[in-house]
Amino acid sequence: MNRVALDLGFIQIYWYSIMILLGMLIGLFVIIKEIKRQKISIDQFINMAFYAIIIGIIGARIYYVVFNWSYYSNNLLEILEVWNGGLAIHGGILFGGIFILLYCHKHKINTYRILDICVVGLLLAQSIGRWGNFFNQEAYGIETSKEFLLSLHLPSFIINGMNIGGSYYQPAFLYESLWSLLGVIILLIIRKYVKKLRTGQLTGVYLIWYSIGRFFVEGIRTDSLMLGKIRMAQLASIILIIVGIVFIILRQKNKNAELYYEGNKK
Repeated sequence: MNRVALDLGFIQIYWYSIMILLGMLIGLFVIIKEIKRQKISIDQFINMAFYAIIIGIIGARIYYVVFNWSYYSNNLLEILEVWNGGLAIHGGILFGGIFILLYCHKHKINTYRILDICVVGLLLAQSIGRWGNFFNQEAYGIETSKEFLLSLHLPSFIINGMNIGGSYYQPAFLYESLWSLLGVIILLIIRKYVKKLRTGQLTGVYLIWYSIGRFFVEGIRTDSLMLGKIRMAQLASIILIIVGIVFIILRQKNKNAELYYEGNKK
């Protein structure tokens, strides 16, 4: 599979970069649409989102490099080559999330409401961005057979793309992408139909849903970031599931917590 989408001679544009960018743009579109509906300052949000995305990408790369330091310590210049893959979503969530918390605190913005608005677009961006791993032929699962892939009724281009080095592998990227897409639908349904939804609870659902899927998908991946014998993504998933549960319970118990939609107070 050709990882390069466009070769201009002096520069090469990779499919990985295109899918990451496409995911961010579509995710931002969905977020901004809700920002307008919530009558939140667009200018202020765009200013926050601009830096949050940059910091999130840097954080995702730092996280990946730290757990592959034995390699990158001898190849320092490759740390900058993000188009070759190597962005860990948990690092992006950690760094980007911390920035959003600090920004909202400084500018006295309702943090829970902003997070709730962002998680829908973020999960959609994750679903799209996973296809960058497909084009890079990374983040795949354990070895399998062509017959198994055919039994899933997958398009031929995916089956062919899972033929790596003469062997077929589980399309772990696809499992996570579809799980995330289903999660987007669930978040939208909850956001629209749960009348007593309190701010912060949608973020809790996001953390739980994504982390459950990631935990199981990570179990079949062959390129996990490791801490000794522990798969870091699985450990992070367990932590985020707990955080998500705490979010939902505490916000439900807090009778002063705002409802997600102003109209729900009537």
